Amino acid sequence: MGDKHQIRFEPVGIDIEADEDETILNAAFRQGVMLMHGCKEGQCSACKSFLLEGDLQMDRYSTFALADYESEEGYVLLCRGHAYSDLEIELVNYDEDMIRSGLPVCTAATTVESIEPLTHDISLVRLRLREPGLRFHPGQYVDIRIPGTDEHRSFSMANVSAAGGLLEFIIKRYPGGRFSGLLEGVLSPGDPLELTGPYGTFTLRSASDRRLVFVGGGAGMSPILALLRQMAESGNEREAVYYYGARTERDLFHLEEMARLARQLPGFRFVPCLSQDAPAGWAGEAGLVTEVLERCEPALAECDVYLCGPPPMVDAALPLLENLGVPGDRVFYDKFTTTAAAGQ
Repeated sequence: MGDKHQIRFEPVGIDIEADEDETILNAAFRQGVMLMHGCKEGQCSACKSFLLEGDLQMDRYSTFALADYESEEGYVLLCRGHAYSDLEIELVNYDEDMIRSGLPVCTAATTVESIEPLTHDISLVRLRLREPGLRFHPGQYVDIRIPGTDEHRSFSMANVSAAGGLLEFIIKRYPGGRFSGLLEGVLSPGDPLELTGPYGTFTLRSASDRRLVFVGGGAGMSPILALLRQMAESGNEREAVYYYGARTERDLFHLEEMARLARQLPGFRFVPCLSQDAPAGWAGEAGLVTEVLERCEPALAECDVYLCGPPPMVDAALPLLENLGVPGDRVFYDKFTTTAAAGQ
């Protein structure tokens, strides 16, 4: 362990302690301060902040996340930064309510409870915690360590809490995937898995009463399902619509649960969108989910928009939302890097 230093985050006035051997972001996680973040690997710019005072040194990072001229001006990546003195840091992207409602990150041992197919390439995975104690907000995610390695993959929980000792994940299987490939005959019920979390800021903002627009595809249903289940359990009456993008009908799943949620939440609609081969008489929408969103939602600027799906979908949706006048602080997503997603 290295020397410890005090870090103050402005303009929120929050103080933490950081060891020289840990990144500032991990130090914040350890103390239950949930700063904005994405890849946690220096590949995105979600944790970019401005160093006001002190000696901060960074591990290697991508210049796509932090350009050289930004670094020269004083911008830093908290996921790569180490404190070598007391620091004062100005947060650039932050949600004060989320920061203050953070839960301490911990490492937990689990065993595989079950692995079930949802579609030809998506699985429902349930893990049982060996000991109670893991807490998370609906919509957050954990890092699951790939057995026998120091690598991990990030997956969002689909359930509201771990009160019953189970964690539920919707995971897309990729050919040769470092983790997802294990779901095809390698991992079995009873096998141990280690995870660390919770992470992420993809949570319902209770202070808002704006209409909710959820946009997703593939295994991105996992955290959105958690939020919808949370709304159903709490009796949340906010108007909500969920646009779910799939290629064909065989890529759709959890349709019965979506119907049940629509009965429980009178203001909720589920809109499946098929980008290929929409059959005759198809009751949903046809086209890419971003195209459907633009066609069907003329008043998005007045809504809270939650995005979760393949990185290309999220990357296509963000400029679209900006062009449609949606303020950046009303768009919520956890930015996973393409490498992390494709290599699952």
